[in-house]
Amino acid sequence: MGSKEEHHDIVIVGGGICGLATALALHRKGINSLVLEKSDTLRAAGAAIGIYINGWRALDQLGLGTELRTKAIPITEIRDMWLHKNKMQVTSCRKEELRCLKRGDLIETLAKNLPMQSVRFGCQIVAVESDPITSFPILYTNDGATIKAKVLIGCDGSNSVVAKSLGLQAPKVLSLSAVRGFTSYSDGHSFGSHFIRLIGDGVMLGRLPIDEKLVYWAAARLCPSQDSDVRKVPELIKEFTLETIREFPPEVIEMVKHCDSSSLSLTHIWYRAPWHLLFANFWQGTMTVAGDAMHVMAPVLGQGGSAGLEDAIVLARCLSQEMPIGPEGAISDRELRRRIGRALSKYVNERRLRVMRLSTQTYLTALVMTASSWIKKLVCLAILVVFLRGGPLSHTNYDCGSL
Repeated sequence: MGSKEEHHDIVIVGGGICGLATALALHRKGINSLVLEKSDTLRAAGAAIGIYINGWRALDQLGLGTELRTKAIPITEIRDMWLHKNKMQVTSCRKEELRCLKRGDLIETLAKNLPMQSVRFGCQIVAVESDPITSFPILYTNDGATIKAKVLIGCDGSNSVVAKSLGLQAPKVLSLSAVRGFTSYSDGHSFGSHFIRLIGDGVMLGRLPIDEKLVYWAAARLCPSQDSDVRKVPELIKEFTLETIREFPPEVIEMVKHCDSSSLSLTHIWYRAPWHLLFANFWQGTMTVAGDAMHVMAPVLGQGGSAGLEDAIVLARCLSQEMPIGPEGAISDRELRRRIGRALSKYVNERRLRVMRLSTQTYLTALVMTASSWIKKLVCLAILVVFLRGGPLSHTNYDCGSL
């Protein structure tokens, strides 16, 4: 594109779940946007995503709930098993409507419901600044292009360029890493509709059925030094995971042994501390962030993706209430900035307490797994009791509202 300069009303950086959902939510409200994705294709990596009823409420607002429900069976109960204590706790989740979707199914369904040319691939943003004349955002790409936007929304993950432009502190890394993968059973599996969480010594493995033949699993463990050596080689990831779970039940070991190696990924786990979420400036001028760029968290609650879907609905609703559409569009830049600022302020205020609560519960749960001191573990457990007064699945009791 060279030194080409473009002008757009709304630019969304990042074509993952939150970015595409935000673009679709705006589209449903009659507002155009442009999604800039640095990858050359849709990012369907990441295996799968668990979605509870709060996430399904957001997907229903996008008009996708009915279609996506056909792609995954409902989970009826969660079974937590402590291997060294021979103890099991069963929690019904029928009313919480937990399903496990392949990330690719969700991404592709979001993308196909967007207008043509809504997503531009292979476009990496390297810098963002404020126009000295209009105060609107200016984006610079890696190929030298300049993009001017009225509204800039950063859905570009934990290493967000937009978050850095807002002055947000960089996320921190937990001393945990996660391996994720799929295992297919050609004759069908025998796991029913149960979400199993197996807790061993320094490792936790969760298994969710997607349908009658495919299961998704994820293993979280304390980060060993070898992680950096194996994370790009699927067969090494498998070998290392098998060594980690060598004391787990035989059916779990067989599941990992016969997994689809191409689906394996090993990643470190990033998070924003709850106290940072309390005070962070998530909007400035006509810029804001959503999804992991705002509230990246450990996957222990299974709410990261759904929280991003909630962000999309709330943000699109707030913007649609303030941004002029159609004949009303002829207003001054000053008035437009004022309206957008009011919308972003409302969005951030509505989301802050929700993501703080999720982040705090996630952070404390992760600390229980990683803390070396029993005193610290007990303190975290005591605080968690406060969060769990409404039950272990109280985090699903949230409605982002109508679009």
